[in-house]
Parts: sequence; C-alpha cells; structure tokens
Amino acid sequence: MAKTAEVSFLDSVSRNFDKAAPHTGLPEGLLQQIKACNSVYQMRFPVKVGKEYEVIEAYRVQHSHHRLPTKGGIRYSQKVNQEEVMALASLMTYKCALVDVPFGGAKGGVKISPRAYTPAQLQAITRRYTTELIRKNFIGPGIDVPAPDYGTGSREMAWILDTYQTFKGGEIDAAGCVTGKPVNQNGIQGRTEATGRGVYYALKEIVSYKEDMDKLGLSTGMEGKTIAIQGLGNVGYYAGIICQEEGGSKIVSVAEYEGAIYSKDGIDIKKLLKFRKKTGSIIGFPGTKDLKQRKKVLEVKCDILIPAALENQIRMDNAHKVKAKIVAEAANGPVTAGAQEVLTKKGVMVIPDMYINAGGVTVSYFEWLKNLSHMRFGRMEKRFDQDKYSNLVSLVERMTGHTIGIKERNMLTKGADEIDLVRSGLEETMITAYGQIRETWKRKKKIEDMRTAAFVCALNKISSDYLALGIFP
Repeated sequence: MAKTAEVSFLDSVSRNFDKAAPHTGLPEGLLQQIKACNSVYQMRFPVKVGKEYEVIEAYRVQHSHHRLPTKGGIRYSQKVNQEEVMALASLMTYKCALVDVPFGGAKGGVKISPRAYTPAQLQAITRRYTTELIRKNFIGPGIDVPAPDYGTGSREMAWILDTYQTFKGGEIDAAGCVTGKPVNQNGIQGRTEATGRGVYYALKEIVSYKEDMDKLGLSTGMEGKTIAIQGLGNVGYYAGIICQEEGGSKIVSVAEYEGAIYSKDGIDIKKLLKFRKKTGSIIGFPGTKDLKQRKKVLEVKCDILIPAALENQIRMDNAHKVKAKIVAEAANGPVTAGAQEVLTKKGVMVIPDMYINAGGVTVSYFEWLKNLSHMRFGRMEKRFDQDKYSNLVSLVERMTGHTIGIKERNMLTKGADEIDLVRSGLEETMITAYGQIRETWKRKKKIEDMRTAAFVCALNKISSDYLALGIFP
C-alpha cells in the first residue's frame, strides 16, 4: 500500500471518470469531449496592499459549455493552483448534471490567504478579480455565474455584483451574474445553509434503505447515529446543526484549524461555535478531550464521517485507519481515488462529493431563477394558499362542530414562505438524485461503489445534450 504513489487531485478526478466511462457505452470521442476543460483563464494582476503592490495569481476555469451559463464557486486559498481549479470545475459539471441543474461546470480561485488581509484589502482584490473576468467575458447571468466557496462568502459575492453592475449599468438581469449574495441584495433565503442542509437530506435518504444499512451493520434513520465532522466552516457547521436538531444524531468529534476534540456523550455544535468565538479555539471545550492531531478526527470510531474541509484528506496512507461505516464527502474531493478503493474493500460506503455537497449549487440555481424572474418565491401563491387552507379548516370545523386552537390553525393554514419552498425543492432534488444513483448502482452489478454509479448517471445526462445537437451521431 505504501509503495503505491498517490495521484494529484485532478488525476484523481480523471481516474474516477475513467473508471465509470466503460459502463456508459458512449463513444470515446464524446467521453473525451466531456472530460476536457474547455476554457482556462490564468491571470495575474496588481493590488495595492498597505504601501506596497502585490501581484495576485488567480484563475477561472470553464469546464463544459454543454449548458450555459457555466457555474461554480470562487475560493480564496494559498493552495490554489491551476490543476486544483480544473479539477473543481470538472466536478461542478458532473454535479450539476447529477442533480438536474442546467449549468455547465466552472470554478474560480485566487491564490491568497484571506486571514492575511484586511476587509478593505480583500475588497480591492475581489473587485479587481471581477474586473478581469468582465474584460475577458468570463462572467454574466448567461455566461458564467460564480458563487462562494472555501474562503469566500456573501460579502465577496456582494462586491462582485456591485463591480459587475458598475461595468454593466442598465443590464436588467445583472443580479443573476453571481449567486450566494446577501438576502437583502438579491440573494435567497436558505442559501447560507444550503450545502450543509443538502448533506443532511442526502444522509437521511441514504440511511432509509434497510437493505443497504443491514450490510453496514447500521439501523435505518438518522436518530442516534454518531457523527464526526472535519471542518466547522459553513458546510460542516450547518450539516452538524441540522443532523443534531432535525435528525437526532450525536456529534462525537469535531476538527478545525487549531485541533480536534472528542466526546462520546456528544458535542453541542451551537455551544461549541460560541465557545470558539469567545476563546478563538475549539480546544478545551467543556466535556470534551483533545485529540493529539487534528487529522485524528478521520480515525474516530463513528457511524458517519463528514470531511467538510479540503481535498485529499483521506489518502492511501490513512484510509485503512478510517473506522466510520459511511464517509460523506461534504468537501470537494476529500477522498482520493486510491483511498476510495481501500475504503470500498473495507466495506465502507463512500457518498461522493458530486452528489452529497450539491445542495449549494441547487439553491444557487433557485437564486439565479429568482434573479431572472425578478420576484421572490412564494409572492404569488402564499396568500392564496393560506386563504384556501383556512377556508378548508373552517368548513371541517362547521361540519364536525369542533374548533381547533389558534396554534394548530396557524400550522394547518400557513402558506409557503421562500425558505419553505427552497428547502422543499432542495429535499426533492437530493431524494430524486439519490434514487437515480442507487438504481444505477444496484442495476449494474460490475459497479463496485456509489461514486462510479454517480459518474455514470452524470455522463449519460451530459451526453444526451451533445447527442441532441447531432455532433456525435
């Protein structure tokens, strides 16, 4: 095992693609077209930081134009490089296809550590990066739509929108040039929690199949499941909170930049975040013990392991130490192709990133639709539905001679708000996508793991767009 060389992130994605390709029956030329990155824009631009000028290295990759616009987040990290952005853009293509979101895949990266800059300096970098994208026609509601990723959030997306509008004054659909914006700046309710909530909806659906859980030695349902989380950023935080509060699961271990903690009795994620804000660290949280290294969270005995940090966390040199029954790739590419094979042989169920972290792009799609329609979800039907339900309740009360309390009436007659519709749409998306993956997985006996099945589903959907054009008869 130790003698086998680990491949790069991009090579790992390619290796997974190649593993799935023979199961599709598609022409080799079509497969190579789907696999290739169509456009790679590498840029360097100067930004004044303090009294000096820094030359910033940045990228935007559009992997596939089979659907437009292309879609993908922008990450700020000192580890950003062209290969990483190409790999992430590739995954976005397959992810969008898998959950039936009509976008091509894209990704952006700026090679900086956000911790090293002030908000004013980050704003200058973001605005200059956006300007470069505008100059090369790499951004627009019908061209390429960025979103938050590692190291960025709604603040950066607001700066991008403002910069775009400055250049494109009068463009009626300008708000659709970027998603993940603050709600009061053409954003959408539920976007911040979307990826973490999507992780929960996916897990909830996956563990509902008794046949599959029996093979893992687990009961059905999320209630009582023990979970370890690597990364307490936006994705890991919301996945943990929702699994706890709505699923009844127990978070037994958490890892962050400063270290990792464990408690067999469970860790309250909300209280942990408050503790971290107060002390600057998760270490020393009452009722927990410190683990020797932050990566030890990957080796904790639990039902579900959620790597929600960066890629290449579970590798061939540590995959054999994983004790979880299910590994849910909330981050992009946390399990290498080689590690996937090790885990599969161990009987571990690996839920691929291209499915389980698709909640973000799904709700980004809803935000994009909202921006193009220029109307918030629920505005047309909420009051109508509420009146209709109220009339039905009143009719039942008259016919039965019984009345119900105000609390119960409000619950039964409530019309759907934007957040209700977003969550409902996200849950439906995750359930439907998993049904397609599982059917492929179970139908084709030669497919060993869920990742390969997910790739097969995605490739078949993408190929249908090319075949419809008559390019590949």
